[in-house]
Amino acid sequence: MNLIVTGAGGFIGQELAAALLADNRVTKLILTDVMEPSLSSDVVKDGKVEIQCAKADLTSAEECSKLFTSDLDVVYLLHGIMSGAAEANLELGLKVNLDSTRTILDIMRKVKPGVKVIFPSSLAVYGAPGPQEVVSENTIPLPGSSYGSQKLICETLLNDFSRRGLLDGRICRLPTVVVRPGAPSGAASSFASGIIREPLKGIKSALPVSKGLEMWVSSPQTVVRNLVLAMDIPKEDYGAGSRTVNLPGITVTVEEMLAALKTVGGQKAVDLVEERRDPAVEKIVGSWPARFNTEKAKKLGFVDDGSLVQTIEIYVKQYGS
Repeated sequence: MNLIVTGAGGFIGQELAAALLADNRVTKLILTDVMEPSLSSDVVKDGKVEIQCAKADLTSAEECSKLFTSDLDVVYLLHGIMSGAAEANLELGLKVNLDSTRTILDIMRKVKPGVKVIFPSSLAVYGAPGPQEVVSENTIPLPGSSYGSQKLICETLLNDFSRRGLLDGRICRLPTVVVRPGAPSGAASSFASGIIREPLKGIKSALPVSKGLEMWVSSPQTVVRNLVLAMDIPKEDYGAGSRTVNLPGITVTVEEMLAALKTVGGQKAVDLVEERRDPAVEKIVGSWPARFNTEKAKKLGFVDDGSLVQTIEIYVKQYGS
């Protein structure tokens, strides 16, 4: 198989690339981002896979035409402007999250009709839930942010192209991913990793929301595993309706996140988390649901996540404290 991953310079993109390289069916892997992505030598198989790392502006139709060609079998669209940044800059969010995605879908439906397109969407497509509300794929999405709106528009377009047989779309609505290594991102939910990652390094971290806030989260390992699984699910299994599925996760409060941090890093780590409320962040993250019915995901074969303590322990083992 020949595959392309956009947004491949990000953490999930890097982890996904490593997982795809472990698949013996992969013959060519193109990794692209606004800065040229790279891969660590320990995940590159010796000459067995042709790897192409390309710096590209995916808002340029000309550059997209060079990358998205008829020899591709699977397309992963991970690029985007994250929630907080998209809310702060509407034009940029529209350009990157919406316009570039439509450009790519239009190219692929013409040069390779029926190609598999895996589109990681977000729980941000939903609006503020009611008390104890459990959402499913049948819940009407009413985004409370520009990021969620842009993701939902792309979902609708890919669903329609799939209905028409122009593309074979697989839309995965991701939970908030914790714990991400590296620097804070432009996501409104970036604090969810920050209040664990930084204290484990002995660095102070700001908590911009209330400790009672509930969130729907998943470990990076589970998200990547499910994105890989999405590639092999027979399109018939989705049924005649939507190609959209809410990926599994777990419901946790911020208080429970801090308790998990204490279990792994001790009270000294928790003491480094400083409450510093940010109404803008709280408004965005508070508009996302935290309780999901994932029956469809499980029926399709997607896997459940483990406990938050287990996720943090894996993070420490991989990246150190």
